[in-house]
Amino acid sequence: MVLAMALSLSVVTVSCKKGIEKIGNAMAKGGQNDANSIIDFNNDFLDSYKRTSDRIDNILKYADAAVAKAKGEKVSYIPTVIGGTDYSFSKIKGVPNGFDKDQKAIETDFQTYKSKKENIEKKLEELKSYMQAEDFKDDKGVKAEAIRKEIETDAQAFFIAGEGILDKIKPATDAAEDIILKDHPMKEFIISSKKMMNSLDSAYGVLGKQYDGKFNEAEAQKKYDEFAKAVETNSKMVFNVKDTQYAYKKSQFETVNKNAGSFLDVFRKVIRDAKSTGQISDANIQQIDSAYDSVLNSYNTFVK
Repeated sequence: MVLAMALSLSVVTVSCKKGIEKIGNAMAKGGQNDANSIIDFNNDFLDSYKRTSDRIDNILKYADAAVAKAKGEKVSYIPTVIGGTDYSFSKIKGVPNGFDKDQKAIETDFQTYKSKKENIEKKLEELKSYMQAEDFKDDKGVKAEAIRKEIETDAQAFFIAGEGILDKIKPATDAAEDIILKDHPMKEFIISSKKMMNSLDSAYGVLGKQYDGKFNEAEAQKKYDEFAKAVETNSKMVFNVKDTQYAYKKSQFETVNKNAGSFLDVFRKVIRDAKSTGQISDANIQQIDSAYDSVLNSYNTFVK
């Protein structure tokens, strides 16, 4: 049984839990199958959303550089956007019935998410072809600018749909977790780890916003302190699960905490460097991304 837990991959408004008991009761009729379907959708979507968000960010950077070059500006290099397969997205076959009255709204957002995701990839290939053939020598970058605007418009719609899905699936996912974890031997360790991951996500989101904008030392330090406290709390837990079939989870739990500690190491470096420059560098945000992925991957392994 998959026990993967909910984890927002960007800072979003927490859904109001009014009516969550009704959702939980509805799922109870379908048993753990409904709960598992909701958890599976939640985790597949979250993974897809993060990976695709990162990719779209790279595509937008490529488009900016391509337009600049097409217009005759001096460009030191054009970022490379490599191919990749979104395995989590391919596993989503539909929106589970367990989402009850929110199912149709989620489906609407998901169709927008899917179509904009596909459109952006098509426009990327069109822009790559245009640049490779150096067609900008004929129109002085007019088409490149048009394609970039289309990508930006689709990207905006993509993110609005993605945030809408995150907001709508949270109440049902919380209820599904309660059903699955009710009598689970690792309940306290999973719940504690999830709290730590929520703190990680909040810190990661703030650093992302500051990377795009202006570095705020006080805000970054506050998020660091909050996450450090969560890591300390989780790391102090003694993994004493009596059920022997979960004995192997002890090392996985320790790996989560170890990687969380490594994220703190990188976090301190980011704060130190950004204090002197007033902004978070590309190199540091890449290190944060890598450290974040390490914590997230080890956490997903632990709760499965």
